[in-house]
Amino acid sequence: MSLFHITRQSDIPLVGCLYFGVVDRGSSLLQIRPSCGCNLSCPFCSVDAGPNSRSRVTDYQVELDYLMEAIEEIAPFKGPGVECHIDSPGEPMIYPDIVELVRRLKEIKEVSVVSMQSNGTLLDEGKIGALAAAGLDRINLSIHSLQPEKAAFLAGAPWFDIGKIMQTARDIAKSSIDLLIAPVLIPGINDSDMPEIIRFAQEIGAGKRWPMLGIQKFEHYRLGRSPGKVKAQNWWQFYNKSIAEWEKQFKVPLRLKPQDFAIVRRPMIPTVLEKKEKTWVEIKAPGWVKGEMLGVAKNRVVSVVDCPVEQGSVRVQVVSNKHNIYVAVPC
Repeated sequence: MSLFHITRQSDIPLVGCLYFGVVDRGSSLLQIRPSCGCNLSCPFCSVDAGPNSRSRVTDYQVELDYLMEAIEEIAPFKGPGVECHIDSPGEPMIYPDIVELVRRLKEIKEVSVVSMQSNGTLLDEGKIGALAAAGLDRINLSIHSLQPEKAAFLAGAPWFDIGKIMQTARDIAKSSIDLLIAPVLIPGINDSDMPEIIRFAQEIGAGKRWPMLGIQKFEHYRLGRSPGKVKAQNWWQFYNKSIAEWEKQFKVPLRLKPQDFAIVRRPMIPTVLEKKEKTWVEIKAPGWVKGEMLGVAKNRVVSVVDCPVEQGSVRVQVVSNKHNIYVAVPC
């Protein structure tokens, strides 16, 4: 897998792509994606990330100054009370400038909260201290089981040490950074682990400012992975069976709502390419998966599926533009 650096000189915009840059879904929360590499190969990964990926051919890393330019332009458009959530189709701690990114995000006047997702494997007491000093407000920590063998299986890494991750969780909870533990509920595999995870979150003092838990529903995705023959729950089953049962047992709210995080609707960055629109794009970079290339049109990244060229221009038709994420096919 190759690493492609997105710099100002690359002429690749930082809006339009799911893999890197800034994602705006029409609220006061901005997803900040400085990179997309991952060090785990979770068997339920929705994007087939990590060392054992069968589909990924390119990772991306965005130059810090260039990324900040984009955020500093978009944040005033969104208005005050913005949360910048550093996430990734992978592990954000891989980004070499992660601490400086947090510090600079906190300097933007419209930004009131900076949060980050992590699998915890690259965090230690020193890094937690550095992130806290930079102003990080919350870490959403992925813990899917507290049982060593099962935790390693769900990380897709024999070396995965859940004991270390549990200590990392304690260190976060003791710091000025709030902790939200975010397991993925995989039916038939880790249902029985959820009560233990809930108790652990309660015992270490997670969720001082925000909810202590964010249990996520497993979903099947076209390019994602599934452990065995797992059948995804529908939303009724997820909320009214699993979540409701644990809420009753532990007497804690487990249904997350936007208001839990002070997330409100806000105008989205204007859409510049309509669905079914035909246009020319200039190919600028290899795609995330084989056969895909990244092109540019109207100052937006366009992911071109089954692209017939690796450089130059290609005429395409837009097949998806949801949340300013543009996907197109040659025409």
